[in-house]
Amino acid sequence: MTIDATIYHNPECGTSRNTLAMIQNAGIEPNVIEYLKNPPSREELVRMIADAGLTVRDAIRQKDTPYAELGLDNPDLSDDQLLDAMLKDPILINRPFVVTPLGTRLSRPSELVLEILPETHQGAFTKEDGDKVLDAGGKRIV
Repeated sequence: MTIDATIYHNPECGTSRNTLAMIQNAGIEPNVIEYLKNPPSREELVRMIADAGLTVRDAIRQKDTPYAELGLDNPDLSDDQLLDAMLKDPILINRPFVVTPLGTRLSRPSELVLEILPETHQGAFTKEDGDKVLDAGGKRIV
């Protein structure tokens, strides 16, 4: 089965690497966008956040970013102000966002990507940390 998929990827991030590998395990070669080098447009970012059922605040990465230094924890900041910060410094965009015809997910944890992939997995899948996600038949281990 051929399916269009796009991952907003950071190759330095284990969760992002695991998500990309799960997409590939489903027999899909996604469009990989290294969002730190090529951030999404404001419109794309707003659409991904909405399509994933998140708030703008849900989509901000706090860990290992200038989140606190920039005062982004201020609850009075508007969505527009938060989006401005994310687009100015893309490290603030949580990752990895994945977009397929079956939906959009912020794949944290990485297994969330399975919700928007066809069940075409090619065998077992184990994450980098040793967690088993799919069995030998390509079925999710719960």
